Amino acid sequence: MLRTLVLALALAAAPGHVLAQQKLRVVTTSADLKSLAEAVGGARVEVESLAAPEHDPHAIELKPAQLARVRSAALLIRVGLDHEPWLAKLRLPESVVVVDASRGVRLIQTQTPRLRVERRAHVHAFGNTHYWLDPANAVPITAAIRDALAKLSPQDAKFFDTNRTAFIDALTKKIEDWKKVLAPFRGAKIVVVHDSWSYFAEHFGLQIVAAAEPHPGVPPSPAELAALFQRMRESGVKILIADPHSNPSLVRQIATKGGAHAVTLSPSGHDYIRLFDDNVTRLVEALKRAGP
Repeated sequence: MLRTLVLALALAAAPGHVLAQQKLRVVTTSADLKSLAEAVGGARVEVESLAAPEHDPHAIELKPAQLARVRSAALLIRVGLDHEPWLAKLRLPESVVVVDASRGVRLIQTQTPRLRVERRAHVHAFGNTHYWLDPANAVPITAAIRDALAKLSPQDAKFFDTNRTAFIDALTKKIEDWKKVLAPFRGAKIVVVHDSWSYFAEHFGLQIVAAAEPHPGVPPSPAELAALFQRMRESGVKILIADPHSNPSLVRQIATKGGAHAVTLSPSGHDYIRLFDDNVTRLVEALKRAGP
């Protein structure tokens, strides 16, 4: 009894980091990066995303409480390139480690023309920034996250690596499943409203004939729409992929006059694997409805 009491008193007097390890505070600029950070960090991290999946991460306006949490975070994980132009305006303390998740990712469409400001485009001057929509890119992204977390908490390096390995193993099996169900539609011609889907299409063997927006964030003119309808009919496009942010009337107009079935896919989600599960399921259903 005395020995138990002594041990209890010793534990009660011990520093907090001995009794319960403090979690690393991580902030991400997207829900997808939050999901990947949680997969690697597990119980050792507390992760917050600045943008919900339904919000446009290109134009985030941080609230004072969010800004305070960013500045007090141990790690900030960003999409990178020019996906978050607002981030350049923040003055972060040197204590915040910043990880650019685009480093090590193979980029496509690296030549993007700059546009006139008055057309209200969000311009990607360094290439298409939606690289997380190729599930294979989760490999370098999670590697960068693992390395950053391991530097911040060396004693947990093995824990982070084990978590990442388990996640990549599960994702690899899922990728095989997704490719299998999409295999009958390989080479299918599609049109997208917003050019978010180049990485996704390339990975799963789909052919993007055109994007309705002549440049990212720029609505098509009547002449551009007329040319799009003609191209869709001539190419035999059966599927139009819209984003949750797409203008519903524009989507209906393109689908009706272009002779395509519209399907809304989400470019972002709270759970990385489920995001692909849901998108692949919706796309396969639309492709089946569209027919040969």
